[in-house]
Amino acid sequence: MIINIEWADDSLKIIDQTKLPGKLTIRKLSCVEEVFEAIGKLRVRGAPALGIAGAFGLYLGLRNKRPTSRQNFLIQARSIASYLSESRPTAVNLQWALQEILDSISRSKKSNPEHLLNLVLEQAKLLLQDDINRCENISKHGIDLFKHRLTVLTHCNTGALATAGMGTALGIIFNAAQQGKIDKVLVDETRPLLQGARLTMWELDYHKIPAVLISDNMAAYAMQREMVDMVLVGADRIAANGDVANKIGTYSLAVLAEHHGIPFYVAAPLSTFDHSVPSGEFIPIEERDPSEITRIWNKLEISVPGAKSWNPAFDVTPAKFVSGIITEQGILFPPFEKSIKQLNYQVYQNQEELK
Repeated sequence: MIINIEWADDSLKIIDQTKLPGKLTIRKLSCVEEVFEAIGKLRVRGAPALGIAGAFGLYLGLRNKRPTSRQNFLIQARSIASYLSESRPTAVNLQWALQEILDSISRSKKSNPEHLLNLVLEQAKLLLQDDINRCENISKHGIDLFKHRLTVLTHCNTGALATAGMGTALGIIFNAAQQGKIDKVLVDETRPLLQGARLTMWELDYHKIPAVLISDNMAAYAMQREMVDMVLVGADRIAANGDVANKIGTYSLAVLAEHHGIPFYVAAPLSTFDHSVPSGEFIPIEERDPSEITRIWNKLEISVPGAKSWNPAFDVTPAKFVSGIITEQGILFPPFEKSIKQLNYQVYQNQEELK
C-alpha cells in the first residue's frame, strides 16, 4: 500500500504531492514551521491527512520550545494549535485533531512538561492509526453499494495520498476493484491544481485499475451518454444537516447527477462532521492564490498579463443532492439531520482498542 504519511526517525515523513506524478519524493518535516508550509503549499493534503500532519506538527512545535511548566506547556500548545489551524481553514479534520490533543493534555493529571510532551506524541500516533482503521471500515461499508460492475466518476483525490490509510472514496474503489466490481473509473482532472489528473490517476495506475481521465467540463456529456453509473467523492467538512464542503467542482457534479438520475455518494470519516455548523452556508471556504487559475500548475501562463481571477478551493453541495454518506460506521441516508445524530462519536476516545 502507498504510505503517504508516517512518523519515523523522530520526524514526520510525507510524500511531497507537489512533485507527483513526475517524481516520488519523501519529505522529512522536523519543525512546526515546515509542517505549516507543507500544508499551505499542498505538499500534504486531503482532510484526514491534514489532521494527522497537524497533530505531529503540534508535537514538533512543543518539542522545539521545551516549555518549563504545565501551565506554560498548555499555553504554548494552544498557541501552536491556533497557528497550525490557520494553514487551511475549510477541512475540519485539522482543527478536530488539534482539539483532540488539546483536550487530552488538558484532562491529564501529569505536571511534568516532558511527560505531557510524550502524551502529545502518543496521541498523534493514535490519530494516525485511527485514520488507518477508519479508512478500512469505510471501504468495507462502501462495497455494499456495488451490486454489479460499475463505472464510477470521482473528483479530486481521496485515496492513500489524502489519508494515512487506503483512502475514503478511492479506498472504496480499490476494494471494489479487488472484488471485480469496477468496470472503469472516470477521473475529473480537478482544475486548477489537477489533483485528479496528477494524484488520482497516479494511484489508479499504481493499483492497475482501469481509469479514464476527463476534463472537468466533460462530466455532463459523459452522464448524458450514460457512461456513469455512480459519482463517488470525498469531503472536507460535513455540516449537521448533511451539506458537504468538498473540492471546487463537486457541487456541479451533484447537480448533474441529480438531473441524470445518477446516485451521488460521499465517503468521509466521522472526523469530517462538524456539529457546530448547522448548514453549509456557515462553512468557511478557503480562497487561494489567483495565479493558480491564470497558470497551469504554477508554470504556464494561460491568460493575459495581470488578469484577475477568483479561486475558491471548495464549494458546498446541499444535502438534498446527496444519495448517501459512507462512514466507518455504515452508510447514512436522508434525512441526514436524523442519521448523523445517531452516529457514535466516542470511537477515538476508546484508545485502548487503537493501541
